[in-house]
Amino acid sequence: MFLELIATVFAGIACAGVALLLNIATGWRLPKWVMPVTAGLGMIGMTISNEYTWFERTAERLPQGVDIAMTVQEQSWLRPWTQVWPYTKRFVAADIATTRTNENLPDQRLTDLYFFGRWSPVTQVPVLFDCVGARSAVLIDGADFAADGTVSNADWDVLLVDDPVLTLVCET
Repeated sequence: MFLELIATVFAGIACAGVALLLNIATGWRLPKWVMPVTAGLGMIGMTISNEYTWFERTAERLPQGVDIAMTVQEQSWLRPWTQVWPYTKRFVAADIATTRTNENLPDQRLTDLYFFGRWSPVTQVPVLFDCVGARSAVLIDGADFAADGTVSNADWDVLLVDDPVLTLVCET
């Protein structure tokens, strides 16, 4: 976040410098407001660019075996351009490389989900998926594993059969 702030400030300085060079080249004929307006537009442009490229920059840094399961697009009236071109504000990635199964329960998969947000820290959550029953259980608190691998005290959530996270985890 700090580096994005520095980049935004330098974009404003660079745009103001270009306006200054144009003003010098025209013999100081441009109005005085051109340089600050150009600097402001450059900073706004850099901020918009950072918003739209955050998802791609973050996704390409994911380690191999961590696949993106779902993205959430954002539109806001405070950012009118997002009504035409929504941007990705959040996404969920599944650690497919370390997904665990139990030979006694072949239709269940235990995997780590990572929740990414534009201005939020990454959250890692272990989740048990029942591929046949189309349900999932977050295994943070209160779930116990029996000797045969069954889970007790799990709070199961029913999922849609075409849920993108369930589909990614169960097809792999």
